[in-house]
Amino acid sequence: MDLLALEIFRAVAEERSVTRAAERLGRVQSNVTTRVQQLEEQLGTALFVREGRRMLLTPTGETLLGYAERLLALAEEARQAVSPGRPTGQLRIGAMESTSLARLPQPLADMHSRWPELQLELRTSPSRQLVEQLLAYQIDAALVAWPPPGVDADELALDLAPVFNEQLLLVLPATHPPVRSARDLQIHTLAAFTRGCTYRQIGEEWMRGHGKHAPRVRELASYPAILACVAAGSCAGIVPQSVLEQLRAPPALQCVPLAQCATMLATRRGYGTPALDAFRQALQAGAPPAPHPQNMNH
Repeated sequence: MDLLALEIFRAVAEERSVTRAAERLGRVQSNVTTRVQQLEEQLGTALFVREGRRMLLTPTGETLLGYAERLLALAEEARQAVSPGRPTGQLRIGAMESTSLARLPQPLADMHSRWPELQLELRTSPSRQLVEQLLAYQIDAALVAWPPPGVDADELALDLAPVFNEQLLLVLPATHPPVRSARDLQIHTLAAFTRGCTYRQIGEEWMRGHGKHAPRVRELASYPAILACVAAGSCAGIVPQSVLEQLRAPPALQCVPLAQCATMLATRRGYGTPALDAFRQALQAGAPPAPHPQNMNH
């Protein structure tokens, strides 16, 4: 095995297609097919099941993918380590949807302007899934709401640094009566992201207050969808104030300050590169002052 073969293997595994992997890598399709076949011959086992044009990993392929992620990440870290002080290579960043929308555009633009040779890759997921991707070497750094649900922080080999402090708002239809506590709620459905979202967990726990049953959850994939659902009158939602501030014309909503939640920059323990240092500095330069809870109506 060599690193190039592992890189090609990973691309095919992620794209589930030789054609798309070749396009992503800038290689001819026949070369990608040959390198995968050579890798399978070297290992003496099939790595993919071919279903028409789709390439699906075998159990052995799934095992190899985990090793490939770690080996390629370590190789990239080593390449950057021999170029101290100058961010080069690649930095794979994971972030929550809200963070990518409200906090990252300017820091990432500043990094690209200053270090145009640095390849920045951004993925979005709920916090728990980001931690899982970080530990699986699929990303290099993650911005997560801490603590993620279902995560035992004491058992994780992670370095954590606070970056932002988000004011979370309970958003309700504009016509909903005033809310001071969970017992005032007349809506029992929460519009939220999938399980693993820290904000969803905070909202569910708050709505269960005063002995109420757990709310029904309508899983949605974006904040515009959540806000539209709330505005339609059938759901409540949990939205960072910073997200609402990005909207030029937010819908008519009642917004109730709910809680503050820290956003942490998480990395694997001991991981450090010039690219990560540059990212950390860009985040610190763009970090806003902590918001103050206040009643707001939009």
